[in-house]
Amino acid sequence: MRTLLALVGALAWAAELPVNRKVEHQPLAAQAQRVVEALALLGDPLPQEDERPLRQALSAAGTVEAIQRVLDRYCLAGVHINPESRVSVTQGPAPAVLAEQGWRTFLIKVYNEAGVTAVLAVDSPNAGPLANRPEGALARRWMDIQMFNRQPLRPHLSGLEVEYRIVQLYARERGKREGKLIFDVGQGTQDLGFRSEIDILFSVLPAAKITFRVREGQMPSIASFIVRDARGRVYPSQAKRLAPDFFFHPQVYRADGESLMLPDGDYTVEYGRGPEYRAGRLTVRVEGKDREVDIRLERWIDPARWGWISGDHHIHAAGCAHYEKPTEGVYPRDMMRHVLGEDLKIGSVLSWGPGWYFQKTFFEGKDHELSTPRHRMHYDVEVSGFPSSHTGHLVLLGLSEQDYPNTRRIEDWPSWGMPVLRWAKKQNAVTGYAHSGWGLAIRDGKLPSLELPAFDGIGANEYIASVAHGLVDFISAVDTPYPWELNIWYHTLNAGFRTRMSGETDFPCIYDDRVGLGRSYVRQKAARISYQDWIEGIREGRSYVSDGRSHLMDFSVSGQAVGEAASQVELSRPGKVGVRVRAAALLAEQPDQKLRSLSWEQKPYWDLERARIGRSRSVPVELVVNGQAVQRKELVADGVIRELTFEQQIAVSSWVAVRILPSSHTNPVFVIVDGQPIRASKGSIQWCLDAVERCWRQKAPLIRPAERLQAEAAYQEAAEIYRKRLAEAVAP
Repeated sequence: MRTLLALVGALAWAAELPVNRKVEHQPLAAQAQRVVEALALLGDPLPQEDERPLRQALSAAGTVEAIQRVLDRYCLAGVHINPESRVSVTQGPAPAVLAEQGWRTFLIKVYNEAGVTAVLAVDSPNAGPLANRPEGALARRWMDIQMFNRQPLRPHLSGLEVEYRIVQLYARERGKREGKLIFDVGQGTQDLGFRSEIDILFSVLPAAKITFRVREGQMPSIASFIVRDARGRVYPSQAKRLAPDFFFHPQVYRADGESLMLPDGDYTVEYGRGPEYRAGRLTVRVEGKDREVDIRLERWIDPARWGWISGDHHIHAAGCAHYEKPTEGVYPRDMMRHVLGEDLKIGSVLSWGPGWYFQKTFFEGKDHELSTPRHRMHYDVEVSGFPSSHTGHLVLLGLSEQDYPNTRRIEDWPSWGMPVLRWAKKQNAVTGYAHSGWGLAIRDGKLPSLELPAFDGIGANEYIASVAHGLVDFISAVDTPYPWELNIWYHTLNAGFRTRMSGETDFPCIYDDRVGLGRSYVRQKAARISYQDWIEGIREGRSYVSDGRSHLMDFSVSGQAVGEAASQVELSRPGKVGVRVRAAALLAEQPDQKLRSLSWEQKPYWDLERARIGRSRSVPVELVVNGQAVQRKELVADGVIRELTFEQQIAVSSWVAVRILPSSHTNPVFVIVDGQPIRASKGSIQWCLDAVERCWRQKAPLIRPAERLQAEAAYQEAAEIYRKRLAEAVAP
């Protein structure tokens, strides 16, 4: 394996750089020694034939001329800072040779007549990210560039008359490429006549093709790959990625037979396929030849085997910080690769404000043609960036029409949420609120808490009124702090409403790590995996929510499976119910102390590590009745599925669920005693009544005057429904 510095030693150089004989030997030798150490640290040490003469030059008996003669031949450029701090640059003798899809290391010689101690910066119109690129950037931005300013070097120049810095260059593609380098030491230091710029013709040597053979059992598959070199740099360079490889991800997705281009070097490859798989790791050495790498994926659990189908109802292909330019975002084929790469059985891609007019062209009211029998992708709508957004972002699943009646532009839509929900319900769509916790922050973190939130955000805010009108099928969980999400849900369940919960990621807005960080596992009814069956499962509650690292399958109360027969158990009088659930979780044997030290208000909001009991490998499985954890059993998080049972006395009509907080939560089963409705808590219903009033005060000023009277009447009707239920409640 030959590094570029070794290649320099084997080639003749174009032109020598001037030698400065005025610099003192001792500080130059000390700085040069740090450069040599940094080169070794970067994996590009000086060739052996230059080590001995440089050692002699650095010794007390050496000379400044000898130091410069050795190091100059590895300089791509010489940067001159004149007494007025103006910067000019000339090309150095190092061969301008780069590597396709790889980084190469060069020295920069700095002549510092002004004694400047600023940071030497380099830029190029040929560098910069390709994402959100202006027109023509794909051809122009073929390289990446960075100065190495970490230990053992210092970020700033020393002020010495001569010193050496290190620059690293990355090339996206092979062949001859001209690149411009621009140097400065601060605003206004560029010399006149563009002499701080230099155009260099580079030769980019081809990389090796690394083909992945990805198998799950005997079947070809797809996996995520994070490839890093010895310095921890990610390949391919994130700044040079084009969809379906996203620049904001360290990972890329490759199917069996697909490849990456890697220059010579040693690499660490981390691979996996979503939270149901064990992570793998291997090392790969590339030595100039194409090769294949075998990848064997290993599951620790397969909920789909037992009919539990994973899905994420909140994925975006446009918008947020990542897709602002071009506003159109990415195409269905790009999103489908990520759905496949994380083994997400259902991917619901929601068009919303940013990119709306382009992304809505992919809506068909049916599964996208790129769907496979085992993985379905479907375009639907999030009402976000619309006039009603202040009342809470709405998720509308299973629409047959995506444009609100008599509207041509986003601005024409209603300025509050309930009219939109009614319109969606007329289409039999499944309706819910996104990122529920925003605007519902509580300080005490209790569940349930009687603290009243501000209702000043874009989460499940107007839900407190719309649920009373029967307009909401679910609220979302996993992508905001769990006490904020669950608190309002628990209170409305205690008031007798039967909204379900569904897991989401809000990719790439709240979480840009990957799709499917928040999931709903729906018990399949249809003969084949079906988007329509999956969203009906969310409406019916035959599902549980999870981060994918813990599972609560086949939850039942007195033999009544969750989501079947309205999830309802009838008792003629108070009595005991039997609860069953098949639970499994997987934790590393050693705790992740960094994650455990984070507040529940910091991401990741839902993560199994937060549920770990002390330093053990166990997590608590809690039986929840009317929002209160009434029983608890410990589950060893070793990936083994275990059946857990509880027996619980039910005195009044109640709802029952099981959870591993904050990692997974079942939907409820409703236990009806003596035919009485669930009115589980006066405190909860009063909280809901107070919440309607507070929400109205927050939202009313942003509702259009022409719509405000109708909105106020709807809020007043919701409040009256809560007052009636408060009068019916018996439990404090």
